[in-house]
Amino acid sequence: MEIDHTQSETDPSERRAETLDADAQALLDALEEAGAPDLTHLSPEQARTLLGDLFTPDVDSEPIAQVDERKIRAYARDIRVRIYDPDPDQALPAVVYFHGGGWVVGGLDSHDKVARALATEGGCVVVSVDYRKAPEHEFPAAVEDAYLATKWTADNAEEIGAGRGLAVAGESAGGTLATVVAQMAVEKDVGAPGIDHQLLFYPVTNHSYDTHSYEENADGYFLTGRGMVWFWNHYLRDDIDGANLRVSPLRAREKILAELPPVTLFSCGYDPLRDEQFAYADALADAGVPVEHTNYDDMIHDFANMSQLSDPFPGIDAANDVQERAGEALRETFE
Repeated sequence: MEIDHTQSETDPSERRAETLDADAQALLDALEEAGAPDLTHLSPEQARTLLGDLFTPDVDSEPIAQVDERKIRAYARDIRVRIYDPDPDQALPAVVYFHGGGWVVGGLDSHDKVARALATEGGCVVVSVDYRKAPEHEFPAAVEDAYLATKWTADNAEEIGAGRGLAVAGESAGGTLATVVAQMAVEKDVGAPGIDHQLLFYPVTNHSYDTHSYEENADGYFLTGRGMVWFWNHYLRDDIDGANLRVSPLRAREKILAELPPVTLFSCGYDPLRDEQFAYADALADAGVPVEHTNYDDMIHDFANMSQLSDPFPGIDAANDVQERAGEALRETFE
């Protein structure tokens, strides 16, 4: 598998390998053989069940020394978090992690394996956040929960067994929440959490479909163009929200971007969102933010969560590679 570390120097047509990774192709073939329905033909409840079943295999979880669940008190609600501590005898840095799922599906269980991997590979206390989902809770509910959970983690580090150092991390829609929280933190003068790093797995960065990757990866590679329309339509109250910086972090002013902490970003060649991730990496770099961008040019969206899937669907070995790279980035950040 070729991994491209460049950013805008590559033409968009050169950001995708000629052929898919063999594991990714095997998964897509298995989904087709099983007659997996088109996400856009499902209700949110049906989609949650379908994807929850796929991403929650009946296998033993990677052991973690201590796993605890808490509820963060918020206005008229609680925010549930799951805290993974690989070494309770040490005060490790904290990582606030937001799962993927287009702001509609996913949860603590469906992305448990990634949270565990970040804790063990990164040597960090991971706080996984069960933020509110659309359409029951449209934008900006998820953003509000994400920022509050990050601030709570910073304010209560000692209580949860964490020490100095704080990063935000997320996949897909969760990656958007992570970088939006980082932008919010630099905008606020009082009480904002001090964030040292952003770990972004294939984030959504712009409410737009006008890219080469949306055209060439529109269908057939797990996340589809029409699937993104389905997610956006459930998440946003109206199209005007799409221009909001809390929805489209790529549109933030350079003044805000320049204040952001360093970024580790992973993108995929066979992902409709690929080119907007390249654009965000470029915007950050142009603003002077250190960016380490790795493009898995033969991979599909959401692959970091595909190391183990429910039978009969095969896992993707590259998920272990990206989890290790993510952990290495966290360790380097906090050394």
